[in-house]
Amino acid sequence: MRFEECCGSESRFLPHCSWPEFETEVTTTMMMTNMHRAGRKWGQLAVAATAALATQAALAVNDLPGGPQVNGIDLQEPVTRIAHDQMWLHNFMLIICLAIFVAVFGVMFYSIFKHRKSKGAVSATFHESVGVEIAWTVVPFVIVILMALPATKVVVAMKDTTNADLTIKTTGYQWKWGYDYIKGEGEGIGFLSTLDVGQREMSTAGKPEGDNYLLKVDNPLVVPVDKKIRIITTANDVIHSWGVPSFGVKQDAVPGFVRDTWFKAEKVGDYYGQCVELCGKEHAYMPIHVKVLSATDYSAWVAGKMKEIAAKADDPNKVWELSPLMARGEKVYAANCAVCHRPDGKGAGPVKPLDASPVVLSADHMEQITTVLNGRMDKGMPSWKALSDTDIAAVITFTKNNWSNKTGQLVQPAEVLAARK
Repeated sequence: MRFEECCGSESRFLPHCSWPEFETEVTTTMMMTNMHRAGRKWGQLAVAATAALATQAALAVNDLPGGPQVNGIDLQEPVTRIAHDQMWLHNFMLIICLAIFVAVFGVMFYSIFKHRKSKGAVSATFHESVGVEIAWTVVPFVIVILMALPATKVVVAMKDTTNADLTIKTTGYQWKWGYDYIKGEGEGIGFLSTLDVGQREMSTAGKPEGDNYLLKVDNPLVVPVDKKIRIITTANDVIHSWGVPSFGVKQDAVPGFVRDTWFKAEKVGDYYGQCVELCGKEHAYMPIHVKVLSATDYSAWVAGKMKEIAAKADDPNKVWELSPLMARGEKVYAANCAVCHRPDGKGAGPVKPLDASPVVLSADHMEQITTVLNGRMDKGMPSWKALSDTDIAAVITFTKNNWSNKTGQLVQPAEVLAARK
């Protein structure tokens, strides 16, 4: 603001208007305005910084031993000989590629700089060079051989599944894993491994917590340390892939075919992986958890599982009453069905609700029994033949008498047994 604008062109006749006073007032006003703006800006920055710190604190995660690392840029820590060889091979190839890069671009940029036109360089005239032709044929060939020899050695070792101490059949389902111990200590043990219900609820709510988010399962695969474990993979519905980075293992599971791989863990601990083949909408909810135990602890685990199997070996001809069958069915539902159909039975998206479902309410038990046994590929429901007759009868009875489904109907194990034949 100019002085004349304040006091007018006749300011010399106004004793109250003097230039120094006006200048001081304007300067003071501008300083106050700038201080106010600066204070407001710093206040906004403080609020933004506080919000950012709060967000970081809420989302803070740590490295997961045997699993992913925060800001990890290298392969996961290897705990098998194969994984160690893979890491060495990876670094070896990286060094070769880096050397080629430096050599090629070094020569190129040196030539550009040394033979530039401003220095008076004149291009040589020639048609062929036997030495150059031989060099650029022999050198790449030698490099390829140097890369192929160690790579072939590692690949051959990866496929050598002979002389295994323990053989486990791994079956991929949408969206869980089935494990059957078919040879070695623990033969006869079998179970399903599904994403923990709490983990799924956190994902649905959009509130991830914990370092093992979406990696926690209800039943981990348990193996002994320092033993060669052969994994036979197959699938029940679509192509899956069983992979654990710390073991250096990844093997596709293809319906109707069997593939195999192996590992020999050198360290006790928990190791994690995931299905690494896109297998449908629940692909992200198909984790792998392998628990490696000492020989003594593994034997104790096997003994405990055998006792559980003996306790669950119910007589399929036993006639059950409603109350105990409902109680058992509630546990089976929570462990296997609640992930997709939800604890309230309302389903979600393409997963049909069980509450008030015509099939569940029907007095014809066979339709629901057949669905549970064989699955519904068109609806993304896997087969549950791995469950016992009593467990299937219990969970069907539970769905027929829970939520609003108060049918009073009871499904006996003998009905399930008859449907299997």
